[in-house]
Amino acid sequence: MTAHLINQISGVRLSVLNPVISGVCKLMDEEQRKYEQKRQHDQLVLDTCILAGTIMIESGSEMTRVNNTILRIARNAGLAKARVYVTVTGIIMSGGVSDVGAQVGSIDKRSFDLEKVAKVNELSRLFEAKQIDISDFYDQLIHIDDVVGTFPLWVQEIGAGIVSGALTVVFRNNISDFWITCLVGMAGWAVLYFLNIYVQIRFLSEFLAAAVVAALAIMSVQLGFGHQADDIIVGAMMPLVPGIPLTNAVRDALSGNLISGPARGIEALISACALGFGVAIALHFM
Repeated sequence: MTAHLINQISGVRLSVLNPVISGVCKLMDEEQRKYEQKRQHDQLVLDTCILAGTIMIESGSEMTRVNNTILRIARNAGLAKARVYVTVTGIIMSGGVSDVGAQVGSIDKRSFDLEKVAKVNELSRLFEAKQIDISDFYDQLIHIDDVVGTFPLWVQEIGAGIVSGALTVVFRNNISDFWITCLVGMAGWAVLYFLNIYVQIRFLSEFLAAAVVAALAIMSVQLGFGHQADDIIVGAMMPLVPGIPLTNAVRDALSGNLISGPARGIEALISACALGFGVAIALHFM
Protein backbone atom coordinates (compact mmCIF):
# COMPACT_ATOMS: atom_id res chain seq x y z
CA MET A 1 0.00 0.00 0.00
CA THR A 2 2.74 2.40 0.94
CA ALA A 3 4.78 1.50 -2.13
CA HIS A 4 1.77 2.05 -4.37
CA LEU A 5 1.18 5.49 -2.80
CA ILE A 6 4.82 6.44 -3.31
CA ASN A 7 4.65 5.41 -6.97
CA GLN A 8 1.54 7.54 -7.49
CA ILE A 9 3.18 10.58 -5.86
CA SER A 10 6.33 10.10 -7.98
CA GLY A 11 4.22 9.86 -11.13
CA VAL A 12 2.43 13.09 -10.26
CA ARG A 13 5.75 14.85 -9.61
CA LEU A 14 7.21 13.64 -12.88
CA SER A 15 4.13 14.71 -14.81
CA VAL A 16 4.47 18.19 -13.31
CA LEU A 17 8.26 18.43 -13.69
CA ASN A 18 8.52 17.06 -17.23
CA PRO A 19 7.00 20.15 -18.93
CA VAL A 20 9.14 22.40 -16.74
CA ILE A 21 12.32 20.50 -17.60
CA SER A 22 11.36 20.43 -21.26
CA GLY A 23 10.73 24.19 -21.25
CA VAL A 24 14.07 24.88 -19.55
CA CYS A 25 15.87 22.71 -22.11
CA LYS A 26 14.16 24.48 -25.00
CA LEU A 27 15.04 27.85 -23.48
CA MET A 28 18.68 26.81 -23.11
CA ASP A 29 18.78 25.52 -26.69
CA GLU A 30 17.28 28.79 -27.92
CA GLU A 31 19.85 30.82 -25.97
CA GLN A 32 22.66 28.65 -27.33
CA ARG A 33 21.35 29.06 -30.87
CA LYS A 34 21.14 32.84 -30.49
CA TYR A 35 24.65 32.97 -29.04
CA GLU A 36 26.02 30.89 -31.90
CA GLN A 37 24.26 33.08 -34.47
CA LYS A 38 25.67 36.23 -32.86
CA ARG A 39 29.15 34.74 -32.72
CA GLN A 40 29.00 33.77 -36.39
CA HIS A 41 27.71 37.24 -37.29
CA ASP A 42 30.49 38.96 -35.35
CA GLN A 43 33.09 36.69 -36.94
CA LEU A 44 31.72 37.48 -40.40
CA VAL A 45 31.88 41.21 -39.65
CA LEU A 46 35.53 40.93 -38.62
CA ASP A 47 36.36 38.85 -41.70
CA THR A 48 34.61 41.40 -43.92
CA CYS A 49 36.42 44.33 -42.32
CA ILE A 50 39.84 42.72 -42.63
CA LEU A 51 39.21 41.64 -46.23
CA ALA A 52 38.04 45.15 -47.17
CA GLY A 53 41.11 46.70 -45.55
CA THR A 54 43.44 44.19 -47.21
CA ILE A 55 42.01 44.92 -50.67
CA MET A 56 42.34 48.67 -50.14
CA ILE A 57 45.94 48.52 -48.91
CA GLU A 58 46.96 46.12 -51.68
CA SER A 59 45.37 48.50 -54.19
CA GLY A 60 47.27 51.58 -53.01
CA SER A 61 44.89 53.32 -50.60
CA GLU A 62 46.18 55.59 -47.86
CA MET A 63 45.92 54.40 -44.26
CA THR A 64 43.40 57.01 -43.09
CA ARG A 65 40.86 55.91 -45.69
CA VAL A 66 41.39 52.25 -44.79
CA ASN A 67 40.95 52.92 -41.08
CA ASN A 68 37.78 54.96 -41.60
CA THR A 69 36.25 52.39 -43.94
CA ILE A 70 36.91 49.47 -41.57
CA LEU A 71 35.43 51.30 -38.58
CA ARG A 72 32.40 52.39 -40.62
CA ILE A 73 31.69 48.78 -41.61
CA ALA A 74 32.11 47.48 -38.06
CA ARG A 75 29.93 50.12 -36.41
CA ASN A 76 27.16 49.79 -38.97
CA ALA A 77 27.24 46.04 -38.33
CA GLY A 78 26.70 46.54 -34.60
CA LEU A 79 30.29 46.43 -33.31
CA ALA A 80 30.34 49.88 -31.73
CA LYS A 81 33.48 49.14 -29.69
CA ALA A 82 35.56 47.85 -32.60
CA ARG A 83 39.21 48.87 -32.69
CA VAL A 84 41.66 48.55 -35.58
CA TYR A 85 45.39 49.08 -36.13
CA VAL A 86 46.46 49.39 -39.76
CA THR A 87 49.94 49.38 -41.33
CA VAL A 88 51.21 48.75 -44.85
CA THR A 89 52.08 45.15 -43.93
CA GLY A 90 49.14 44.05 -41.78
CA ILE A 91 45.83 44.74 -40.03
CA ILE A 92 45.03 43.96 -36.39
CA MET A 93 41.37 44.26 -35.42
CA SER A 94 39.23 43.59 -32.38
CA GLY A 95 35.45 43.67 -32.46
CA GLY A 96 35.15 44.73 -28.81
CA VAL A 97 33.07 41.64 -28.02
CA SER A 98 33.92 38.64 -25.84
CA ASP A 99 32.65 35.91 -28.17
CA VAL A 100 35.19 36.64 -30.94
CA GLY A 101 38.87 37.37 -30.37
CA ALA A 102 41.13 39.77 -32.22
CA GLN A 103 41.92 38.98 -35.86
CA VAL A 104 45.10 39.60 -37.86
CA GLY A 105 45.36 40.06 -41.60
CA SER A 106 48.66 40.17 -43.49
CA ILE A 107 49.41 42.29 -46.57
CA ASP A 108 51.62 40.22 -48.87
CA LYS A 109 51.61 42.36 -52.02
CA ARG A 110 51.00 45.98 -52.92
CA SER A 111 50.01 47.35 -56.31
CA PHE A 112 47.92 50.26 -57.56
CA ASP A 113 44.29 49.81 -58.57
CA LEU A 114 42.27 52.80 -57.42
CA GLU A 115 39.13 51.38 -59.03
CA LYS A 116 39.16 48.61 -56.39
CA VAL A 117 39.54 51.23 -53.65
CA ALA A 118 36.53 53.09 -55.03
CA LYS A 119 34.53 49.85 -55.27
CA VAL A 120 35.19 48.91 -51.63
CA ASN A 121 34.21 52.44 -50.59
CA GLU A 122 31.02 52.15 -52.64
CA LEU A 123 30.12 48.81 -51.04
CA SER A 124 30.70 50.22 -47.56
CA ARG A 125 28.32 53.10 -48.34
CA LEU A 126 25.69 50.67 -49.63
CA PHE A 127 26.06 48.63 -46.44
CA GLU A 128 25.71 51.78 -44.36
CA ALA A 129 22.51 52.61 -46.24
CA LYS A 130 21.16 49.06 -45.54
CA GLN A 131 20.98 48.28 -49.26
CA ILE A 132 23.10 45.14 -48.82
CA ASP A 133 23.65 42.91 -45.79
CA ILE A 134 26.96 41.73 -44.39
CA SER A 135 26.82 38.40 -46.23
CA ASP A 136 26.34 40.10 -49.61
CA PHE A 137 29.10 42.55 -48.71
CA TYR A 138 31.57 39.77 -47.95
CA ASP A 139 30.61 37.81 -51.06
CA GLN A 140 31.17 40.82 -53.31
CA LEU A 141 34.57 41.44 -51.73
CA ILE A 142 35.55 37.82 -52.37
CA HIS A 143 34.66 38.20 -56.06
CA ILE A 144 35.91 41.77 -56.49
CA ASP A 145 38.43 40.66 -59.13
CA ASP A 146 35.51 39.49 -61.28
CA VAL A 147 33.69 42.81 -60.84
CA VAL A 148 36.67 45.15 -61.20
CA GLY A 149 38.84 43.92 -64.02
CA THR A 150 42.22 45.25 -65.04
CA PHE A 151 42.82 46.94 -68.37
CA PRO A 152 44.31 44.66 -71.04
CA LEU A 153 47.97 45.09 -71.91
CA TRP A 154 47.31 46.87 -75.19
CA VAL A 155 45.30 49.57 -73.42
CA GLN A 156 48.07 49.99 -70.84
CA GLU A 157 50.60 50.25 -73.65
CA ILE A 158 48.62 52.98 -75.39
CA GLY A 159 48.32 54.88 -72.12
CA ALA A 160 52.05 54.58 -71.40
CA GLY A 161 52.88 55.78 -74.92
CA ILE A 162 50.59 58.81 -74.73
CA VAL A 163 51.90 59.79 -71.29
CA SER A 164 55.52 59.44 -72.42
CA GLY A 165 55.17 61.44 -75.61
CA ALA A 166 52.99 64.15 -74.10
CA LEU A 167 55.32 64.76 -71.17
CA THR A 168 58.31 65.03 -73.49
CA VAL A 169 56.55 67.90 -75.20
CA VAL A 170 55.41 69.47 -71.91
CA PHE A 171 58.70 69.14 -69.99
CA ARG A 172 61.25 69.53 -72.76
CA ASN A 173 59.30 71.35 -75.51
CA ASN A 174 60.50 68.68 -77.93
CA ILE A 175 57.81 67.96 -80.49
CA SER A 176 60.10 66.20 -82.98
CA ASP A 177 60.77 63.30 -80.57
CA PHE A 178 57.10 62.78 -79.65
CA TRP A 179 56.52 59.56 -81.58
CA ILE A 180 59.81 57.85 -80.77
CA THR A 181 59.28 58.69 -77.08
CA CYS A 182 55.86 57.05 -77.27
CA LEU A 183 57.43 53.87 -78.65
CA VAL A 184 60.25 53.81 -76.08
CA GLY A 185 57.78 54.42 -73.26
CA MET A 186 55.61 51.55 -74.49
CA ALA A 187 58.65 49.25 -74.61
CA GLY A 188 59.67 50.22 -71.08
CA TRP A 189 56.17 49.57 -69.75
CA ALA A 190 56.06 46.16 -71.49
CA VAL A 191 59.33 45.16 -69.80
CA LEU A 192 58.00 46.28 -66.40
CA TYR A 193 54.70 44.46 -66.97
CA PHE A 194 56.18 41.07 -67.89
CA LEU A 195 58.94 41.18 -65.28
CA ASN A 196 56.34 41.83 -62.56
CA ILE A 197 54.48 38.72 -63.73
CA TYR A 198 57.31 36.24 -64.30
CA VAL A 199 60.19 37.41 -62.10
CA GLN A 200 58.38 38.95 -59.10
CA ILE A 201 61.52 40.41 -57.52
CA ARG A 202 60.94 43.77 -55.89
CA PHE A 203 62.68 46.73 -57.60
CA LEU A 204 64.44 44.52 -60.17
CA SER A 205 61.67 45.15 -62.69
CA GLU A 206 62.05 48.94 -62.28
CA PHE A 207 65.83 48.69 -62.68
CA LEU A 208 65.68 46.62 -65.88
CA ALA A 209 62.81 48.65 -67.37
CA ALA A 210 64.75 51.90 -66.83
CA ALA A 211 67.87 50.34 -68.38
CA VAL A 212 65.85 49.27 -71.43
CA VAL A 213 64.31 52.75 -71.77
CA ALA A 214 67.70 54.48 -71.66
CA ALA A 215 69.29 51.96 -74.04
CA LEU A 216 66.46 52.31 -76.59
CA ALA A 217 66.58 56.11 -76.34
CA ILE A 218 70.31 56.16 -77.07
CA MET A 219 69.95 53.63 -79.90
CA SER A 220 67.11 55.62 -81.47
CA VAL A 221 69.30 58.73 -81.62
CA GLN A 222 72.27 56.77 -83.00
CA LEU A 223 70.06 55.28 -85.73
CA GLY A 224 68.58 58.65 -86.62
CA PHE A 225 65.03 58.07 -85.35
CA GLY A 226 65.38 60.59 -82.49
CA HIS A 227 67.19 63.84 -81.84
CA GLN A 228 67.69 64.24 -78.06
CA ALA A 229 68.29 61.09 -76.03
CA ASP A 230 67.88 62.97 -72.73
CA ASP A 231 64.44 64.23 -73.72
CA ILE A 232 63.33 60.76 -74.80
CA ILE A 233 64.54 59.25 -71.51
CA VAL A 234 62.75 61.91 -69.45
CA GLY A 235 59.43 61.30 -71.20
CA ALA A 236 59.64 57.49 -71.39
CA MET A 237 60.53 57.23 -67.68
CA MET A 238 57.37 59.00 -66.52
CA PRO A 239 55.06 55.92 -66.55
CA LEU A 240 57.60 54.14 -64.33
CA VAL A 241 57.95 56.86 -61.69
CA PRO A 242 56.35 55.85 -58.31
CA GLY A 243 53.99 58.80 -58.03
CA ILE A 244 51.21 57.15 -56.02
CA PRO A 245 53.56 55.75 -53.30
CA LEU A 246 55.15 59.18 -52.84
CA THR A 247 51.75 60.86 -52.58
CA ASN A 248 50.42 58.29 -50.11
CA ALA A 249 53.61 58.50 -48.05
CA VAL A 250 53.16 62.25 -47.63
CA ARG A 251 49.45 61.90 -46.84
CA ASP A 252 50.07 59.16 -44.27
CA ALA A 253 52.83 61.16 -42.60
CA LEU A 254 50.72 64.32 -42.45
CA SER A 255 47.77 62.40 -40.98
CA GLY A 256 49.94 61.06 -38.14
CA ASN A 257 50.71 57.55 -39.43
CA LEU A 258 54.39 57.69 -38.53
CA ILE A 259 54.95 54.02 -39.38
CA SER A 260 53.14 53.69 -42.70
CA GLY A 261 54.23 57.11 -44.00
CA PRO A 262 58.01 56.61 -43.71
CA ALA A 263 57.70 52.96 -44.78
CA ARG A 264 55.96 53.94 -48.00
CA GLY A 265 58.39 56.82 -48.48
CA ILE A 266 61.36 54.45 -48.24
CA GLU A 267 59.70 52.04 -50.65
CA ALA A 268 59.13 54.84 -53.17
CA LEU A 269 62.69 56.08 -52.68
CA ILE A 270 64.13 52.64 -53.40
CA SER A 271 61.99 52.42 -56.55
CA ALA A 272 63.27 55.82 -57.68
CA CYS A 273 66.87 54.74 -56.98
CA ALA A 274 66.33 51.57 -59.00
CA LEU A 275 65.11 53.66 -61.93
CA GLY A 276 68.07 55.99 -61.63
CA PHE A 277 70.58 53.15 -61.43
CA GLY A 278 69.04 51.54 -64.51
CA VAL A 279 69.43 54.71 -66.55
CA ALA A 280 72.97 55.23 -65.25
CA ILE A 281 74.01 51.69 -66.23
CA ALA A 282 72.65 52.14 -69.76
CA LEU A 283 74.33 55.54 -70.17
CA HIS A 284 77.63 54.08 -68.97
CA PHE A 285 77.72 51.13 -71.36
CA MET A 286 76.01 52.57 -74.44
